[in-house]
Amino acid sequence: MDFLRPASWEEALAAKAEHPTAVPIAGGTDVMVEINFDHRRPEYLLDLNRVGELTDWEVGEDSVRLGASVPYTHIMEHLRGELPGLALASHTVASPQIRNRGGVGGNLGTASPAGDAHPALLAAGAEVEVESVRGSRRIPIDEFYTGVKRNALAADELIRAVHVKKADGPQQYSKVGTRNAMVIAVCAFGLALHPETRTVRTGIGSAAPTPVRAKAAEEFLNAALEEGGFWDNGKIITPSVAKQFADLCAASCNPIDDVRGTASYRRHAVGIMARRTLTWTWESYRGTAATTEGAA
Repeated sequence: MDFLRPASWEEALAAKAEHPTAVPIAGGTDVMVEINFDHRRPEYLLDLNRVGELTDWEVGEDSVRLGASVPYTHIMEHLRGELPGLALASHTVASPQIRNRGGVGGNLGTASPAGDAHPALLAAGAEVEVESVRGSRRIPIDEFYTGVKRNALAADELIRAVHVKKADGPQQYSKVGTRNAMVIAVCAFGLALHPETRTVRTGIGSAAPTPVRAKAAEEFLNAALEEGGFWDNGKIITPSVAKQFADLCAASCNPIDDVRGTASYRRHAVGIMARRTLTWTWESYRGTAATTEGAA
């Protein structure tokens, strides 16, 4: 196994073009586990730790550009206001040591359905910035996951950054594991309210071959909130609406039985998390709306 160590982004792209099978490594929190257990033995490892720009982030007027190697700890400490859902998801990642090393780019590159960042990125409607010597492009997060641990990257492309719109409403994230830390998700759920467009987006992890959205549940809830005037009147969402939303979220799953949980348990847990996160985010929205009206 050869070790490639580019000193710049341009050198990294050239190395990937010359060696398309090279496996990128930055935090190494996924890759090294696979190598240590001999589940993977790539011909080349492409070390990106000398490419400093990958750990940079930029807060723009409407969105955040998050370098692929920005550690989860930095998201928690510096971007909680702009990216609350992703910050909450970052809190659930493994241990402090892993959060200091791992980043969203690694989650995306591995594309495991159990990756902690995926539900939050789906709920926020993120875009993945990828590049090769041929040029750069942005891939909508809905189009990024193509199969079990597969993504839409071409063989010569690397993930440079993730673009996430700044939250315009409450966001939540919930995860079920077999213990409280250092655990792979049995299932996870992300929810984001988007008052500017009067829409809701979801993200589900570890309950299907890929991270998915509960699109039928979103469509139902969007219609219910609009028809009931909830965005304007700020009323409590009725239990029947919350239950139907939860049931549709559970139905969106396509889970398996494995050592961490059964398929039926995963569906049940996703429904519970969907109902709870909807309650939490809507209560937060109602509180914000009431404060705004009081100030006016």
